[in-house]
Amino acid sequence: EMAVTAPEDLARLVELASSAGATLIDTLRDAVEALRRQRFARQVAAELHELHNDQAAWDSYIADANATSVTDGLD
Repeated sequence: EMAVTAPEDLARLVELASSAGATLIDTLRDAVEALRRQRFARQVAAELHELHNDQAAWDSYIADANATSVTDGLD
């Protein structure tokens, strides 16, 4: 079931779509994807912050990262 949005939210979506020359649906999909990525990035940052606060866990994480790093082949 689709929720009804506030008129001002719909107006913002319409303006974003219009200014990008995109459809409303494509703009909404882009907005949903941007929100998903933003929330994921915040979660990763919070987890890294928590990990960094545990020195033993952080040292282990860094050791694992260094042991499994992949070079870019430019060296």
